[in-house]
Amino acid sequence: MNNLTRIATELSLTSRQIETVVNLLAEGSTIPFIARYRKELTGSLDEVQLTAIRDRHEQLVELDKRREAILSSIEKQGKLTTELTGAIVSASTLAELEDIYLPYKPKRKTRASVAKEKGLEPLAVLLFEQTDARAAAQAANFVNAEVGVASEEEALEGARDIMAEWISENQDARKAIRELFWQDGLAQSAVIKSKAETEDAQKFKDYFDWKEPIAKTPSHRLLAMRRGEKEGILTLDILPPEEQAIVTLEKQFIKNPAAAEHVRGAIKDSYKRLIKTSIETEVRVESKMKADAEAINVFAANLKKLLLAAPLGQKRVLALDPGFRTGTKLVCLGAQGELLFDTVIYPNPPQKEVPQSATVVAGLCERFQIEAIAIGNGTASRETEAFVRTIGLPKNIVIVMVNESGASVYSASEVAREEFPNHDLTVRGAISIGRRLTDPLAELVKIDPKSIGVGQYQHDVDQLKLKAGLDDVVMSCVNSVGVEVNTASKELLAYVSGLGPSLAKSIVEYRNKNGAFKDRESLRNVPRLGDKAFEQCAGFLRIRDAANPLDASAVHPERYELVETFAKDLGCTVKDLMSRAELRQQLDLQKYVTDTVGLPTLTDILSELEKPGRDPREKFEAFSFQDGVTEIKDLKTGMVLPGIVTNVTAFGAFVDIGVHQDGLVHISHLGDTFVKDPHRVITVQQKVKVTVVEVDVPRKRIALSMKSDPFAQGGKPAAKGKPENRPQARKPQAPVETLEEKLAKLKAKFAK
Repeated sequence: MNNLTRIATELSLTSRQIETVVNLLAEGSTIPFIARYRKELTGSLDEVQLTAIRDRHEQLVELDKRREAILSSIEKQGKLTTELTGAIVSASTLAELEDIYLPYKPKRKTRASVAKEKGLEPLAVLLFEQTDARAAAQAANFVNAEVGVASEEEALEGARDIMAEWISENQDARKAIRELFWQDGLAQSAVIKSKAETEDAQKFKDYFDWKEPIAKTPSHRLLAMRRGEKEGILTLDILPPEEQAIVTLEKQFIKNPAAAEHVRGAIKDSYKRLIKTSIETEVRVESKMKADAEAINVFAANLKKLLLAAPLGQKRVLALDPGFRTGTKLVCLGAQGELLFDTVIYPNPPQKEVPQSATVVAGLCERFQIEAIAIGNGTASRETEAFVRTIGLPKNIVIVMVNESGASVYSASEVAREEFPNHDLTVRGAISIGRRLTDPLAELVKIDPKSIGVGQYQHDVDQLKLKAGLDDVVMSCVNSVGVEVNTASKELLAYVSGLGPSLAKSIVEYRNKNGAFKDRESLRNVPRLGDKAFEQCAGFLRIRDAANPLDASAVHPERYELVETFAKDLGCTVKDLMSRAELRQQLDLQKYVTDTVGLPTLTDILSELEKPGRDPREKFEAFSFQDGVTEIKDLKTGMVLPGIVTNVTAFGAFVDIGVHQDGLVHISHLGDTFVKDPHRVITVQQKVKVTVVEVDVPRKRIALSMKSDPFAQGGKPAAKGKPENRPQARKPQAPVETLEEKLAKLKAKFAK
């Protein structure tokens, strides 16, 4: 089975589809381009399917490279047979390949190789055959002081070393033990006693004595245990019961129990000294890869929602980066995000210059005709929000709390220094907060996705795979929205299909030198932007107010002639066709189907003509936290509060309720019915109503619930013993009656 057929079988697609996609990728086409503009060729495969094909093909190419290296190595040794070649060629996994190669792999000196040099291999063969219960007596014939075999016991020990290596290199034995590791292996963590009481160890307290099947260990728990091990707090083993492993090997190698004494010894030695460590290393690597993949998927799903958050649009914004002692940084931004003004105000303690600060804010709102106020959600955010709402600003000014995660990373970056070389970090941070409100996507692409704070153990996973996965997400989001080429930053343009950092920089430099692009065709004048790059990027770049209205749409230039044919057949202009629904309804798309253009593309074009350049993001809606709840100490069990989801993990969702500490809605409290995958029921940036279930002020932990009745006693209880700090349902405590309330009740009673 060749690679294309294998992928087709695995993904339930046709070999023709796989071959087409692989060829398009090899020609330099990007996944967004293929998904959008080559539907007829691929059978309308979406980005998820295309990515799966690309990634699996890359894996198999790497497997083939290893296969070739192994064949070459064995051939150089003069040991490559027709049978061995067939086994290597037909191996479908890296583990299978390495098992075949193991006996031929160049080794350093081992106990078995030393025993072979002493001439003990014939004795090992005799014992391994198990045909004679008295075979051990033959050891006397191998005693030879000159080669280092001083006694019969030394001869037998050397023979056992040789047999142990044979067993450890046996392909079937390794396969059986590997399967046992995955079926019955346990991930077991324990605290290193000398570290148990240290402050660093407390975050791993749940894993001080933890054990669960490796096959069922969720990614976040495995990554947590591995981090604890890496930091020298925990030990971690991934092993099946030793007796079970030895019995598994004995079933394979014991042929004659009466003559198997030394084979049994070799089996135990082989497992403990050779196989166990080798297979555990494999399982650790594979389980880590699976955990990484799951963690990256979690991060990618969260990042996509954050990048595609509803934009406020081109509005004049006053942005505030709140603070106490150092004051609140204030900037005013124009409709294009340009900096108009910056200063610092001190409305919060210790200065508490409320009147002066209010005068400044009100004056700037009037001076710059401010349409919205963005407030960073970090330190002093709720206090600053309360201050702004008391100023008495016009009601048409929207006041919004903005997630500022990563803003400090941007403010210290080369990108920020290049944009605002004459302003310090604090001003740049406030600018980032304001721009995140008007266009989250355009601003967040300037920050390393890992710094945005919507991941799960992102610093513990394979960083190259994480970057590749997140880059895929950013590219998908940027191209699904489209980019206005005359206003976009080079960071945003870099993610457009077919461009990259170098061409993005060239586009900005050309724009700065020659003025705004008048049409898409003029992109060909950009240095080094050739035909292939133009093909890939043109459909995703928008040019507002161009002479050709299609330049502001997602219709690709290669289909302009087709749209003009539509208009000609209807006796109208392209502009008429885009503005009048009754004209579009007259089109019989079937009439325009050709060998290269099918109904999928024609349908896309018609949809685009209806809403040219439409933004797929949701419409912006302002959100406010609960008044009077600004700190964790304000929370009471049973409170129902509005919140915004900031992160979704495999074990639940974190929700910002405006108290400077996100609360956790455990997976068991995401709904009234069982939820297996949190991402199916909740997303980052989603506005939710949550009930406070438990508050731990000293540890700064808040347990929340999205159940209709989180304190119900009749439902199935949450599993105990899990280390995710499950919120345990408690009955809300009845409020204590004040003396005034008691007196009021008595008065009412006597009045009756």
